[in-house]
Amino acid sequence: MAFPSLRSTVSNRVRLCQRSFSTKSSSSYRGDKDREKLIFDSDRETTTEEDIPSSGISRPLSEILKELNKKVPDNLIKFRHEPNGFSIKYIPWHVVNRIMNLHAPEWSGDVRSITYSSDGKSVSVVYRVTIYGTDAEIYRESTGTASVDDPGYGDPVQKAEGMAFRRACARFGLGLHLYHEDMS
Repeated sequence: MAFPSLRSTVSNRVRLCQRSFSTKSSSSYRGDKDREKLIFDSDRETTTEEDIPSSGISRPLSEILKELNKKVPDNLIKFRHEPNGFSIKYIPWHVVNRIMNLHAPEWSGDVRSITYSSDGKSVSVVYRVTIYGTDAEIYRESTGTASVDDPGYGDPVQKAEGMAFRRACARFGLGLHLYHEDMS
């Protein structure tokens, strides 16, 4: 059995990841047409050398931050109903991850610390997201806290990490409009 070349495998993975995001996005969230055509042109069966994102995938930080600050389409936003009766809008971590991959493909993230409260009832995670542009790199950190006794899906560290990741990305502007909608 022959293995596909590394370049075609990378190209197909980028297309697969970006194709599922593009079918849900609105025109207000898309980048320039050339970049869009490069990533989303999935109608063809063959891949040519010019189709493969390579050294041109990175852009200046100002362009990346401009894209991240755009309003996230409503169909990507979820609601969580709190026990106190309030509904909270949020963007799931996996959607935030895809948006970061689309607009800041050379980003990285890491857990800086995991701390349990002294009474053992909650856990806090500090998460750092770094964006690498052609002209500079920049990072933002944030925290997330989850109750150990929360009966919802996932373990407390997972929940706290997801919250910290989303908040760190919001510090770049991603989904920041959700925080301001309630104030108007």
